[in-house]
Amino acid sequence: MKIAVPVSQGVLSPHFGHCEVFALFAIDPDTKQILECQTVTPPPHEPGVLPQWLGEMEVNLVLAGGIGPQAQNLLAEKGVKSIAGCPSLEPEAVVKQYLNSSLSTSDNSCDHH
Repeated sequence: MKIAVPVSQGVLSPHFGHCEVFALFAIDPDTKQILECQTVTPPPHEPGVLPQWLGEMEVNLVLAGGIGPQAQNLLAEKGVKSIAGCPSLEPEAVVKQYLNSSLSTSDNSCDHH
């Protein structure tokens, strides 16, 4: 399993499409352990580019702060689940909360329609 977290200034970015980098976590789904983490720079932001790119990177899940409905739909078309409203914490902390079923989300902070 691969989880992507959009990151700006070292924490989960409130804006999916305008993050500085993505933290990609390889997860063992049986033990719920992080096997590997790498940071990758996304392609320039344009509508539809990031969902396509993340699909090609074989990401299964995106943990985001704010993410527009179009991006969520495009991710879903690629078989990528997305969870919006995640807290602006260090990426590893957000992933660990998800894996431990303790992730608390707030409203999707994205107002793009």
